[in-house]
Amino acid sequence: MTAWLVIAGNERKLAGEGYDDDPSRHYSWDETVPNAADMVRGDVIVLWDTQTLLGLSVIEEVTVGHGSKRTPACPFCGRADVAPRKTMTPVYKCWICKEEFDEPLWKEREVTTYRSRHEAGWVDLHGVLTGAELRALCVKPRSQLSLRRLRWDDFHQAVEKGRMPVPLDIVDTTLEVISGGHRKATVRVRRGQPRFRRTLLDTFGAVCAFTGPAPEQALEAAHLYSYAASGKHHKGGGLLLRRDLHRLFDLGLIAVNPATGALDVAPGLSSYAEYTKLAGQPVAVPLTADHHKWLARHWDMHRPQHA
Repeated sequence: MTAWLVIAGNERKLAGEGYDDDPSRHYSWDETVPNAADMVRGDVIVLWDTQTLLGLSVIEEVTVGHGSKRTPACPFCGRADVAPRKTMTPVYKCWICKEEFDEPLWKEREVTTYRSRHEAGWVDLHGVLTGAELRALCVKPRSQLSLRRLRWDDFHQAVEKGRMPVPLDIVDTTLEVISGGHRKATVRVRRGQPRFRRTLLDTFGAVCAFTGPAPEQALEAAHLYSYAASGKHHKGGGLLLRRDLHRLFDLGLIAVNPATGALDVAPGLSSYAEYTKLAGQPVAVPLTADHHKWLARHWDMHRPQHA
């Protein structure tokens, strides 16, 4: 298994790299980035913002193209080894001639471009590992590269056995789907999300399944199963949840006890009264046998000690 840790978010913007990233769907880079041609279909892509983990997925496709890139250069020596500094002034420093300046010399060059697509297997892991923990899990912990190799087995264990345990079965499932030639099916599930949400709204109304009536704009369609493992939206396989509760449910921090139908809140949320008060409360919408089936599987995955 080859896994890559890649920088996304505001950190790239601060560096003047104008990529159109959407971490949960696609990631862009070009030939000027070391290891540019090494990240390929079937690799695990782990995204962070240099401060915390954002999430991970499996690359379904890498599109190779051509474009132009505007890069800063030193106005004194003309070399491109310059970078903006976050707190110091002048903003730029040339690491070749050591000159400092506020406005660089901008140069345009033609480059080979790369763009991953990885939406089907996305797992939101925001905050599960810190930047320091991620650096320590790299093949070269002191690396400063935008694309750096991760020690996959160690990373996998850190996520599944850490302070906020999250199962990563979806990675293996997505790899099986991709290698089995079902890539279009996994993408179709994500693209059908608006219709899936509409169906849930028609069924339940604007009601969060965990807390009750809520503004429609605040509700998301939550799958009760891993959508990467299937090419369709399963009957009884979804509920409407507030965005924050959707994320906590995906992480297993909130689950539904299949024996009682009551909400179970993980100890990791004990300092948040808004969530702890949900413990033991019944689900706010009527559940079908299919809902119970999927919620039981979610329970078995995130509460194995009680299964």
